[in-house]
Amino acid sequence: MTAQILDRALTCYRIGDPAGAYPIFHATGSRLAPGRWNTDTTPVIYAGANYSTAMLEKLVHGAGRLPPNQHYITTTIPRGLTYAVLNTAALPGWDAADESVSQPYGSAWVREARSVILIVPSVVARVDDNVLINPAHPEFRHITTSLHQPIHWDRRLFGSAR
Repeated sequence: MTAQILDRALTCYRIGDPAGAYPIFHATGSRLAPGRWNTDTTPVIYAGANYSTAMLEKLVHGAGRLPPNQHYITTTIPRGLTYAVLNTAALPGWDAADESVSQPYGSAWVREARSVILIVPSVVARVDDNVLINPAHPEFRHITTSLHQPIHWDRRLFGSAR
């Protein structure tokens, strides 16, 4: 995987609780509960390339329960920063339930600071992407976020049409 340079700004979305133990745009959650692409020693910030993908990821990780006090932020990765895109054909098993392929790959990407963001497919929404952001990368300081806004969950997502 070779890093490339963004020729335009990239927008992605992150969801969290602004009154939680740490800010929405923070990697602590991935350190405390490592995900598909990181271990506790290589924290990243997970974001959805689309608002709806961010919502689906939050729902799948919440086991179908309505998360309380959820807000979203828009994150902007400006033109000129580095990015890489996962070639899934070159990484068989990236989507395995045990994460034995994806975690080492993502952790190496973080440690080696290959790019400030890595674009990977969403397991829950295969045609959509997630954006991994490396807070240890030197370019991280150029990434900006919006003020948080509340999410209005449609109750039908939780089996209730009320």
